[in-house]
Amino acid sequence: MAIKVDGVTTPQGSSYSESDITILEGLEAVRKRPGMYIGSTGPTGLHHLVWEVVDNSVDEAMAGYCSRIDVTLLADGGCRVKDDGRGIPVGPHPKNPKMSTAEIVLTTLHAGGKFGGKGYQVSGGLHGVGISVVNALSTRLILEIDRDGQRWEAEFEKGGKVKRKIAPTGPSPLNRATGEPRTGTTVTFWPDGSILDETDFRAQTITERMQIMAFLNKGLEIRFTDERVTPELKTTFKYAGGIVDFVKHLNAAKESLFRKVAGFEEAEEGQEVEIAMQWNTGFHESIFSFANGISTIEGGMHEEGFRTALTNTVNRYARARNILKEKEDNLQGEDIREGLTAIISVRLRDPQFEGQTKAKLGNQSMRSLVVKATNKKLSEWLEENPKEANQIVAKATQAARARMAAQGARDLTRRKSSLDGAGLPGKLSDCSSRDPRESELFIVEGNSAGGSAKDARDPRTQAILPIRGKILNVERARIDKMLKNTEIQALISAIGAGLADDFDVDKIRYHKVILLADADVDGSHIRTLLLTFFFRQMKPLVEGGFVYVAQPPLYSTLVGKEKIYLKDDLAKAAFLAEHPDHKHDFNRLKGLGEMDFAELRDTTMSPSLRSLLQINVEQAALADEVCSILMGDDVELRRHFIQTNAKDVRFLDI
Repeated sequence: MAIKVDGVTTPQGSSYSESDITILEGLEAVRKRPGMYIGSTGPTGLHHLVWEVVDNSVDEAMAGYCSRIDVTLLADGGCRVKDDGRGIPVGPHPKNPKMSTAEIVLTTLHAGGKFGGKGYQVSGGLHGVGISVVNALSTRLILEIDRDGQRWEAEFEKGGKVKRKIAPTGPSPLNRATGEPRTGTTVTFWPDGSILDETDFRAQTITERMQIMAFLNKGLEIRFTDERVTPELKTTFKYAGGIVDFVKHLNAAKESLFRKVAGFEEAEEGQEVEIAMQWNTGFHESIFSFANGISTIEGGMHEEGFRTALTNTVNRYARARNILKEKEDNLQGEDIREGLTAIISVRLRDPQFEGQTKAKLGNQSMRSLVVKATNKKLSEWLEENPKEANQIVAKATQAARARMAAQGARDLTRRKSSLDGAGLPGKLSDCSSRDPRESELFIVEGNSAGGSAKDARDPRTQAILPIRGKILNVERARIDKMLKNTEIQALISAIGAGLADDFDVDKIRYHKVILLADADVDGSHIRTLLLTFFFRQMKPLVEGGFVYVAQPPLYSTLVGKEKIYLKDDLAKAAFLAEHPDHKHDFNRLKGLGEMDFAELRDTTMSPSLRSLLQINVEQAALADEVCSILMGDDVELRRHFIQTNAKDVRFLDI
């Protein structure tokens, strides 16, 4: 008979005594439970190691001691991060005189300069586990420190064990610009494949992060080099305008409402805020907030204060200028933020993050500072730029009218849906099952393909909704216009869970919403438009993993009497390589409308044979970005964009 002790099943009578309690020494805990420290052992965790080292260098920059950071991916799989900061102290530590301070930082959890000492007034690191975790999860780490005219080096082997104690190796090299001995820290590490599932760094992931860090730290130069490719990939990021340049970068693919970017900053003892903003002609807000260089994706007090102050400031301006009449209601925050791109970057001495992920800032004092800064500085900017201020108010007024019209359309949709069965679109061929967990909705391009799909489906679990051509690009339309679109109405009714803020993922009628479009440029465009709609108006549907893309085959051929299907040209080439004597012709299935019900049934409609891609939030967000770039129905521009971005916009060519 077995019993459970602390959730572990053990044979009855087995011991559970003092000797069964394990004490993990040094960095063993990190290797035993790496996910606690880097999130995962997959690609996210791998790149987290780079962030931990780079963040230390950025902290030096925020303290005013570092002007350049070099990040290099080595040909042998390692990563080197080099800065020109002060260099980690190398002398004996007061509490442990037998060890160098640098060795303590590299081998001890919760040891660092971020705990209220005079080393850093503000920093992203709070727990002192960063660089020691990198050491623990590396097969090898080399530390080089230039300080006080001397170079010091140490080497650590697998698991962060000291292989070569820190020791001086000679004078520091001279700085070419100043002629003085250089200062700074260089960390070179090789991730441990026995702990991490992946050790191959992704250049794009790193460059995107480095660019953001350069934007957030005005004047900081970050150089990236990838030595794994020939010729070497070299990129440099440095922005004199800081977050003002960040806003310009984010709005580059959009049509700005005006050329100017509003930028201002405010500081008081122990904390400071910097804000930049610009409106575009689109209809969606993009507000990004950071605290000590950390992206606070869930917002917090700084973002809350900005939103409140922005609404009050614009309304005060509109009232003072008599643009809003006495009897008219104030503009709501969502009206004013329509088309807004804004960056809020705060630095503070003792950040209080909610949760280990640091996704939300909780400092009440920062809310007060942001409100004060926005009220004062934005009011001044509006007064000094009356043309742009009037454009902001005019756009917000139009948004308010559209919001009220959209509310009426929503109410009408609710009334229709409340009648039993009246909310389903007429062209939906629904499935007989009423269990969402086994029900699938195929959104099919074109009525002819919809007819074939209807004949090919399993009517018990598979529903078919044909849509006509390209749906409305919701990135270029206000919600009131969107709700009048026939195809959009059909999608909302079929899924049955509402829209936008009213969307309730628990009410969805299908747990698989599958996009089935042609395998060509127009099909890619249609998928992008649909994904953008789901990302903007039904985001929980994407977050819950309910959205899929189906892969129709491009070719069919006969092998004996059996018809086989091939995904694309690569699959065709691979087939011919394996079957050099193949004599039958290849039938190119140009579109879903040309596939009969048997071909659809045997490929994209067959649960056992079909190929589906589950769409994640990042891919849907990218679809939204693609929609902001696609200009109307310019086929050539679409084709150019898809071809030049095929390796990144992977789902466009599924």
